[in-house]
Amino acid sequence: MSIDSVTELCRALVRIPSENPSGAPNSAGEEAIGRFVGEFLSAHGASVEFEYIAEGRPNVYGWFPRPPAAKTTILFAPHLDTVPARGMTIDPFKGDIVGGRLLGRGSTDTKGPMAAMLWALTTTDLSKLNVAVGFVGLADEEADQLGSKVAARRRQADFVVVGEPTDLNVVYTHKGTAWMQLDAKGKAVHAAAPEAGINAIEVLTEAFAALKKEFPTLCPAPANETLGKPTISLGTITGGVKINVVPDHSRAEIDIRTVPGQEEMVSAVQSFLTQHFPDVQATPLKVSQPLYTDPSHPIIETFAALGSQRIGVPWFCDAAFFAQQNTPAIAIGPGSIKQAHTCDEFIEIRDLERGADFFRSFLNSFT
Repeated sequence: MSIDSVTELCRALVRIPSENPSGAPNSAGEEAIGRFVGEFLSAHGASVEFEYIAEGRPNVYGWFPRPPAAKTTILFAPHLDTVPARGMTIDPFKGDIVGGRLLGRGSTDTKGPMAAMLWALTTTDLSKLNVAVGFVGLADEEADQLGSKVAARRRQADFVVVGEPTDLNVVYTHKGTAWMQLDAKGKAVHAAAPEAGINAIEVLTEAFAALKKEFPTLCPAPANETLGKPTISLGTITGGVKINVVPDHSRAEIDIRTVPGQEEMVSAVQSFLTQHFPDVQATPLKVSQPLYTDPSHPIIETFAALGSQRIGVPWFCDAAFFAQQNTPAIAIGPGSIKQAHTCDEFIEIRDLERGADFFRSFLNSFT
């Protein structure tokens, strides 16, 4: 496998479609990119393992020989999948370079950070370090995060460096999420006599309005200066079959972002609706807990010594699942989150190169 720069590595990754099947039903998932990453790691001396979370959807691990002086294990963990390429205004899988930018789906989120990590790992003399290092390319981050849930339970590292576009700042804390589905029951009647029925859409909107009003006190948490307040948002609502029929069912999907200390938010929402709106049922769709890793952790201090700022963000990532298994974890990588999921996604080549140099400097801090 002949690749002579981090830019060429990132282009190779972008050219392998790895859309998450949840939003791209015809996608083959992470199989092809997982195989590519595995071959790259193997070609550079790593012991490679594939762990399938579903058919055609592997986590791919690469473990480098453990140095004799190593007492700590660091795991680099970007994700293999991307959001769908549908609606992009550029060729999503060509990997064009235009005006100092590498274009394509995943170039920022998160094949750029992955390329920078892989390049640093394979261009550093790891045998001279006093830490052991490994790599895992995670499946399914853009949907149910099954890859990180499975990998985290293995507890194979003392610290996990998740790859995300953070402008090389350390995300030591981020909000969690609780995506929930609300289903309201009503009674269908002719719209000429609506008083004889129960309008499920009205029931649902009334319930959400009350839920939103009570939200600040529903599941109290300590004030969080870094992340700010938890939020609730109504994302979708459907219901009704015809304009002249009072709807007997309505469904909504809500997005809740939580802060540390709100791990019981789902049950709090369910309890509130059961008590005040028994005809509305709340079902969790996806729950990811907030991340918090002590910002004074020695490895975070190492990143800070290289110029990283310690920050919190409102989005969530795989790091939280490692932290839930008592493995300290952070997110970091080159590129800007502002470019993630966009119709013309790109990463600045200078940022990509700076990321590879940055991770190489990080590794060499452990000599």
